[in-house]
Amino acid sequence: MNLDIAVLAGDGIGPEVVDQAQKVSNAIAKKYGHTINWTPALTGAAAIDAVGNPYPDETHQICMNADAVLFGAIGLPRFDNDPSNPVRPEQGLLAMRKKLGLYANIRPTLVFPSLLHKSPLRQELIENADFVCIRELTGGIYFGDKGRDESRNTAYDHCVYTREEVERIIRLAYSYAMQRNKKLTIVDKANVLETSRLWREVGQGLEKEYPEVKTEYLLVDAAAMRIIQWPEGFDVMVTENMFGDILTDEASVISGSMGLMPSASIGLHTSVFEPIHGSYPQATGLNIANPIGTVLSAAMMFEYAFKLMDEAQEIKDVVNKSLAEGVVTEDIAGKDKAYGTSEVGDWLAAQIK
Repeated sequence: MNLDIAVLAGDGIGPEVVDQAQKVSNAIAKKYGHTINWTPALTGAAAIDAVGNPYPDETHQICMNADAVLFGAIGLPRFDNDPSNPVRPEQGLLAMRKKLGLYANIRPTLVFPSLLHKSPLRQELIENADFVCIRELTGGIYFGDKGRDESRNTAYDHCVYTREEVERIIRLAYSYAMQRNKKLTIVDKANVLETSRLWREVGQGLEKEYPEVKTEYLLVDAAAMRIIQWPEGFDVMVTENMFGDILTDEASVISGSMGLMPSASIGLHTSVFEPIHGSYPQATGLNIANPIGTVLSAAMMFEYAFKLMDEAQEIKDVVNKSLAEGVVTEDIAGKDKAYGTSEVGDWLAAQIK
């Protein structure tokens, strides 16, 4: 196959971890007889510095023309520390999601047998944890009207959802539940928020179409507690944008390092595959960032975008081997026994070859 992939490395450690995922992807493509055409494009702070726009039209066109997008991370402290700045890297991420119609973020919570001792939770709580969170990505408070009054002392962010948006994401969640263990948890705050009452209303209306699936409803605070107390109790979870943002970050640390977790954003046009961690600017250029989340995002890309299951599985297998053999960065191994970012990438690619 010819695979046309847009590369949006972004800021901070983004370029470093994306480079390792490209190494591994190139190795797997060569082994299985595929050709990858990589097309780089600017986004985030790098795009602001170059053209004044965190998601330029040229970048959007490159994404639209691609079969998939491999994404790194965006954000820098000089923007974080200046709340008055009208142009911010994160605006590029939101614009990309909106323009590409990426209405669903798929985040698996993975537990690696060789790293159970690294989890902040006891081993018996997590050893069988395996669930997927499906987060609505283009609605809610992140995309609602926002601003301040004339005094600048009162601020507002509107949370808005339409029935169509809610039904679309819950149906997608049911499709995942049907493929897994037929259990779906719909997370909301229906005791307080009108938007959450719409979510619950839509969910209850769809239940009868999926009688094989056990459907439960949890308030978001209860879901946050259960992720810590009983993560094995989840199979597929679906929730709105902001709740999903928070809960998936909470769930990611179960594995022992946020740097291990991949994600896929899917929707109407080209799908985007990215690690869930941020740009970690303090580590830029130090060769210490964990590339495994990005490498596993590439595995999701082979699986979801190209339906190349054997290729995806082999990437997952070599990642598990690297974890078992201690070929890992300092966030897992500590400084004394750590490999560098590029060394991990080289090792993984060599194992595939």
